[in-house]
Amino acid sequence: MFHIDDHVGIAIAGLTSDARVLSNFMRQQVMGERMMFNRPMPVNRLVTSIADKAQVNTQEYGRRPYGVGFLVIGQDQSGPHLFEFSPSGNSYEYYAVSIGARSQSAKTYLERHYESFADCNLEDLIRHGLQALRETLQQDKELNVNTSIGIIEPMGQHEKPISPPGSFRILENEKVEVYLQSMEKKEEAADPVPAPVPAPAAAPEAAADDDVQMSG
Repeated sequence: MFHIDDHVGIAIAGLTSDARVLSNFMRQQVMGERMMFNRPMPVNRLVTSIADKAQVNTQEYGRRPYGVGFLVIGQDQSGPHLFEFSPSGNSYEYYAVSIGARSQSAKTYLERHYESFADCNLEDLIRHGLQALRETLQQDKELNVNTSIGIIEPMGQHEKPISPPGSFRILENEKVEVYLQSMEKKEEAADPVPAPVPAPAAAPEAAADDDVQMSG
């Protein structure tokens, strides 16, 4: 994850070197907005600017597309936003989405639960995000403290006061462990061993007919 501004942050999937190039470009854009207009840059305009920059590389000879995708989270005057940016230059806004390896498993979880997100508090939303991330792991794997959580606006129950209030921040290490411990462990997915079917009882053998002796 990268901090872009107090109201914007990104999560990446792909080449870290390309992510640094694009994140530095995003920082230049938001700094220019503050210097010229003394306000935070609207999130949709910021995403459009990096989408245009990435799309140029798909058209000009001698350039390669950027090998990284972003999830852009932000808050502006129009409300909270979540955008997906792809190396082709396309960008889409979502209620919830995932990118990266095995992301389809996380998307399936989010599609099943996203209608309940509006009624969730911050702690529940974080747990939903961790549950979706855990869906991308192998069956016998669990999330660990290497997980990072990006939050904007409200302050969690386990966080210390932040300055300025509502700014984007990244939780790591022991700050994440509190949320990991509140998750339910994966259930064993091993199929139960079927009970052996008893063999049918053998039919009793018919008694041999005794020879009938006849005397005349």
